[in-house]
Amino acid sequence: MTVLKTSLRNFVAHKGRMALSAIAVLLSVAFVCGTLVFTDTTNATFDKLFASTASDVTVSPKGVSDNDTRQGRIRTLPGAELARLQKVDGVKSVTGDATSQSITVADRNDNNIGADSGAPTIGTNWDPTEKRSVKITSGHAPRGPTEVMVDADTAKNKKLKLGDEVRVIAIPGEFRAKIVGIATFQVTNPGAAFLYTDTDTAQRKLLGAAGVYSSYAVTAQPGVSHDQLKRSVVADLGTGVKVQTKAEASKEAEDDISSFLDVMKYAMLGFAGIAVLVGIFLIVNTFSMLVAQRTREIGLMRAIGSSRRQINRSVLIEALLLGVVGSILGVFGGIGLAVGLMKIMGSAGLHLSTDQLTVKPTTPVVGLAIGIVVTVIAAYIPARRAGKISPMAALRDAGTPADIKAGRIRGAIGTLLTAAGAAALVVAGNADKAADGSMFLGLGVVLTLIGFIVIGPLLAGLVVRALAAVILRIFGPVGRLAERNALRNPRRTGATGAALMIGLALVACLSVVGSSMVASATDELDKSVGADFIIGSDTGQPITQGIERAAHRAKGLTHISDVKMIEKARLTLPDGKTVTKDLSAADPTYAEDLRTPVVSGDLSAAYGQDAMSVPEGLAKDHKVKPGDTVTVAFRDGRTAKLTVAAITSDDVTLDKGALYLNITTVERYVPAKLMPADSLMLAQAKDGQEDAAYASLKAQLHHYPSVTVRDQTDYKKEVKDQVGQLLNLVYGLLALAIIVAVLGVVNTLALSVVERTREIGLMRAIGLSRRQMRRMIRLESVVIALFGALLGLGLGMGWGATAQKLLALEGLKTLEIPWPTIITVFIGSAVVGLVAALIPAFRAARMNVLNAIATE
Repeated sequence: MTVLKTSLRNFVAHKGRMALSAIAVLLSVAFVCGTLVFTDTTNATFDKLFASTASDVTVSPKGVSDNDTRQGRIRTLPGAELARLQKVDGVKSVTGDATSQSITVADRNDNNIGADSGAPTIGTNWDPTEKRSVKITSGHAPRGPTEVMVDADTAKNKKLKLGDEVRVIAIPGEFRAKIVGIATFQVTNPGAAFLYTDTDTAQRKLLGAAGVYSSYAVTAQPGVSHDQLKRSVVADLGTGVKVQTKAEASKEAEDDISSFLDVMKYAMLGFAGIAVLVGIFLIVNTFSMLVAQRTREIGLMRAIGSSRRQINRSVLIEALLLGVVGSILGVFGGIGLAVGLMKIMGSAGLHLSTDQLTVKPTTPVVGLAIGIVVTVIAAYIPARRAGKISPMAALRDAGTPADIKAGRIRGAIGTLLTAAGAAALVVAGNADKAADGSMFLGLGVVLTLIGFIVIGPLLAGLVVRALAAVILRIFGPVGRLAERNALRNPRRTGATGAALMIGLALVACLSVVGSSMVASATDELDKSVGADFIIGSDTGQPITQGIERAAHRAKGLTHISDVKMIEKARLTLPDGKTVTKDLSAADPTYAEDLRTPVVSGDLSAAYGQDAMSVPEGLAKDHKVKPGDTVTVAFRDGRTAKLTVAAITSDDVTLDKGALYLNITTVERYVPAKLMPADSLMLAQAKDGQEDAAYASLKAQLHHYPSVTVRDQTDYKKEVKDQVGQLLNLVYGLLALAIIVAVLGVVNTLALSVVERTREIGLMRAIGLSRRQMRRMIRLESVVIALFGALLGLGLGMGWGATAQKLLALEGLKTLEIPWPTIITVFIGSAVVGLVAALIPAFRAARMNVLNAIATE
């Protein structure tokens, strides 16, 4: 009980010093809990949506995939099966659904009214099943081919109203209609834009044929289970269709959304883990300094009979209190963070209601466990050190003696770990396969990081002296005092710098990888792409025949190459083995537009009748050579025997591993209605007419907002922007770890000022001005921040250069160090040091000189 009282007294007495450590715990726990609450809420919201909209039994065409939407394939069920299903035992009613996700809707100014989040625009018939999720709140349901209804979210976001005209661009063709109704979701809007038509219009205009449906919604009679109804439907229709119960359809939809959310969830938890790791350094430093400052107090407690175990336990109880307080606040902070994420997603089109906020019992348990366990573990070493303090040494205010042997052992272990990590990085950089190299890269990153953390106190002496010679010496005696203070406790400086090092190492690594990807893509584009213009969809929408015709009307072009992706063709190779591959079907001019190197044979011949090319890797694995025959079973068509005319090189980035053949060859074996739409179009301008051709293409395709025309300059900028956006997102998440590290610098300085109270008083007494005192603290902070920055940036660039070596195996061969970013981060670290020192420097300068000198 005495130990508990002492711990509580110390915790309350030093609550100001504990505050920054508590903030570190709070931020780390909040990020973990916020991620869990957000993903749980999203999952619960979609589960409710799918459960409310799914039918007792759903019948749909077999083999439908997401790629069918992107490629413009339309798979339907004959309308005759509607009446047939009505007669199946246990069926109460059947509703036919005519839905297409391969549509684009444009307003009168040719602007896409689809969701800004990139979710699809869904066109469907207005039928009784839609009333489960939406209700008409304005106007009326569509009654003919010139009337449509839109969802309320789309109408609000795109400023649409009753009477506005829209143009619907679908695979079968285009049509215009007026908005006659607005429907409001009664459950969460999944983020997509919805367009409703009458059933006949949906069948003819969206699905391409009268009397067909995309699926059937079957309702069971009272007393008939969903499983019983499914068995009856399968018995009647056979296995040529896909039949799912309500639970199965909901589970499939939930799995689809969960796979996306899981990626985001684990990525965010990964960054939270980094923040937790950085927070450990802050907590270790805090308790180490508190123990050192209470040396005399602990010695007195030991002298009056307190055992080592009691002293140890006292410090750990303080850590437990810190963990509990920080974690409880972190749990509530996490809920607030989740609400903030929901608001952000709402602005992107995914509307999540706070009414559905889901806080599972496990979430606060996980948050409390992480915060408390991490805090107690981080405080264990300082607690043990406190327990070892000798009563006599404490009474003499000798503090904790330096452990030279431990320093040597630490240095040896750190050097060994760093060397082992460097060796793993060298092995990764020289690997023949990216998969093998990735394993060694991960090992090298972990070992070098741990090695630098362990060896940090030894590096502090070398690096700080070097930085001081360049930066601090120009400030005269004040600079030398700052250098001495930074070197006074290498362990403390090393731990503080290491916290900053972790975040900056990841920033540097990702910057090198991102810059190298952009530079490699740019180089590859210059080397391989002969086409002047690239036409494609940013939202995954297919290139319709209307778009093709409009592009071909452009003036100033020598040719346009259409490219189609033929999925899941089964190839029987000369060695008798069978593989499933996607084929690239294109016009013969594609060989000019994309200059793919050839190992043997003639690529232009691969675009001849019943001919094809195969990539180098496939040819080596199966001993394929020009002139051999490959049997190709098309997924949606007949089987063909094609002659190998060329072996293409794998030493490329664009279209690596592609198998080429002519579109006309595919058309001989695949029915026209199942031919995929173009996935890409490449165009070549006539000499000297590049600008005119570009303008003409833009003008012709202006009415089709789903596609974009880019010249090579546009495309390079697009690649750079996409990589930049991804990096900015990652940097934003890493900012949490860096913020915690900055708090560590503030905490270290603040506690260091308290530790040096008497010394500060003496320096002020012999003539050091307040301004000089503030400058000394600021310079100490700057040199510690720059120490962490140098280690982090150097380590990160090493990781990034190794990662680029692996990317080179995939064709991204250009290594580019983003020096402007590296230099900016380094200078920014100095600024961070200055900012971190503001409050500690102010407090040090404001100390009463006599009181400071009297402090023991």
